[in-house]
Amino acid sequence: MPIDPPSGHNVRAVDAAPEEPDSLARRLVRALVCAAVDPALPGVLLFDLEPELIARVAQVFTQILAGPGMQAAAPVVLGAASRDEDLWTQPELRQAPDGISFRLRLGPLIQADGLTGPPPLIVVPDLTRLSVAGMRAAVQLLGADVAVVEQAGLRHRARPRARWLAACPSADAGRLSAHLLDRFAIRLPAAGLRLPSADRLLDTVPPAWLTAAARATTGRDAPAATVTDRAIVRVRELLGPDTSVRRELALARLARTLATLRGERRATVRHSDEAAWLIGLQTSAAPQPDVPGSDQTGSAQPSPRPGPGPEDSLPASSRAGQDTWRRPAPARPLLETEPAEGIGSDSDGVPAVLATPYPEDEAEVPGDFAPLRSPWQRTEGPASTRGVVVGTRRVRSLHDLAFVRTAREAAAHQRVRPFGRFTILSDDLHRNIRAGAAERLLVLVLDHTCRGDWDWQEALTPFLQWAYTERAAAHLIEVGSAEASDELRAEVFVARGVNHRRVLAALYRPAGRATPLAHGIEQAGLALRQAFQQHGNGLVEAWLVVVTDGRGNVPLRASHTGQVGGPVGAEGIEDTFKTAVHISAMDRTRVHVAVIDAARQPYGDLPFALAEMLGGTVVEGRATARRGTVGDGGGGARDR
Repeated sequence: MPIDPPSGHNVRAVDAAPEEPDSLARRLVRALVCAAVDPALPGVLLFDLEPELIARVAQVFTQILAGPGMQAAAPVVLGAASRDEDLWTQPELRQAPDGISFRLRLGPLIQADGLTGPPPLIVVPDLTRLSVAGMRAAVQLLGADVAVVEQAGLRHRARPRARWLAACPSADAGRLSAHLLDRFAIRLPAAGLRLPSADRLLDTVPPAWLTAAARATTGRDAPAATVTDRAIVRVRELLGPDTSVRRELALARLARTLATLRGERRATVRHSDEAAWLIGLQTSAAPQPDVPGSDQTGSAQPSPRPGPGPEDSLPASSRAGQDTWRRPAPARPLLETEPAEGIGSDSDGVPAVLATPYPEDEAEVPGDFAPLRSPWQRTEGPASTRGVVVGTRRVRSLHDLAFVRTAREAAAHQRVRPFGRFTILSDDLHRNIRAGAAERLLVLVLDHTCRGDWDWQEALTPFLQWAYTERAAAHLIEVGSAEASDELRAEVFVARGVNHRRVLAALYRPAGRATPLAHGIEQAGLALRQAFQQHGNGLVEAWLVVVTDGRGNVPLRASHTGQVGGPVGAEGIEDTFKTAVHISAMDRTRVHVAVIDAARQPYGDLPFALAEMLGGTVVEGRATARRGTVGDGGGGARDR
């Protein structure tokens, strides 16, 4: 099955493959071998991998799982559209002597469990876009000794054998559930990875390692090495005192696998350091497993440390003091402080890259609320029948019936029913489970030319908190940014929530010269009308929040044509007011408008005039330099 890159990524041409694999490629292929050898390391997560490389990495992984000279099975690809019905069960129709017979068979996630042959490979091109059903399946299967699956009358119990390969942007890792991330025992920063051909890459691995991987995937596991106490202490030292138990287990198991592959009976401190080096974790003394001759023998060790001592003694940096391990220092390097506009992205708007196997600890993006649960939705009324179908459930009513699922359930019991014809009973009824559509919307208009040295986060925090807790969709409109592609037009961005990295980065953009405020208000009105008039939309409430000083210097005509014809005067402000009148005519019970006053002089009354045209309220922005609000009590909202 060909693996297409996920939508939403800018696919660029891959650089010509180098003649020899670099260090990152060698570490990657060794990590894949370790995942194939040890069933306790079934998940491999690559951060910042180029989207077009996921298919080539999957090809290498399948060849490792199948073994030399064997044909690998096509991987199973999971994405945003994966549903419970598609993952766990598959319907099967067969011609029988008395007609067509129907039965359910195991789905792609569990169909190979308990069978001989190579384990299947499950590929997730973008873990942040994986459906909730796919995330729950990963949490249930990855690293489990025994999995019991009950779906649609089918009960299956087996030891999961599938291996998982996933990719994820490091800047978005903080949005994912910690339970999901910790299921991937092997993580590797893959930014800048350059892959040669699969055959050339596999040539860098000792043949004994590939043989061990092939034997392990067919159920003939080699005796695993034991982990010494000093190796466990070193693992805790590398990860720090506040790490999770799953991370400690993953690193210790990786060290044990490396020792097993090298034919040793015990995993020592040296193997713990090598495991940390393999996943890109900073160590005090990085091992050198790629010394000349190591690939040919398959048993060469990293460069030995000077000085006498037992084989499992601590490295030189840790032997300096007897109680060094009692005061572990963080293994990950401190990141340098970035400028304010770089939060969530670099200065050019490119997502930040965190070169660590645990980027969720450093990510600035807040996590999704209850990421392993489907979004809230209404269970009664018209809104309950809206949204994309993501599954089915058994019911006793005829509301929003899943006709195919109901017929399939009835077909499975026709042979034992004495009616003589195809019959559907109440026990067969199933209704659709739909992904909850956003019932609330935040339209945020940011005028960057009004900010200056003012930190507008305090004024925006109540609205952002409301949107986050209510799981509201976000519609971001920016005007007056120095990074805008066209300074005469407003830039519009639609996000599923306010925790998107682009929404956060927009709070720190530098100011430009032009302020197309009229075009920004026009885009806000268009977004609100489309949201409420869209067929099947269950929107019940929306907030329009405008942060501005009211001084728009770009007429609406110039924004539409892209040309400024002579002096404009106050034409930009007049166009802003004319456009705002159309928003004030909307339903006030569902659309709320707030204008955050930047309190800039002169023309300090412009935000109040704009709020009056919009039919909204004025919220105090700056704590000082307020005019006309003496006795207001400080920080309240005023109606105009």
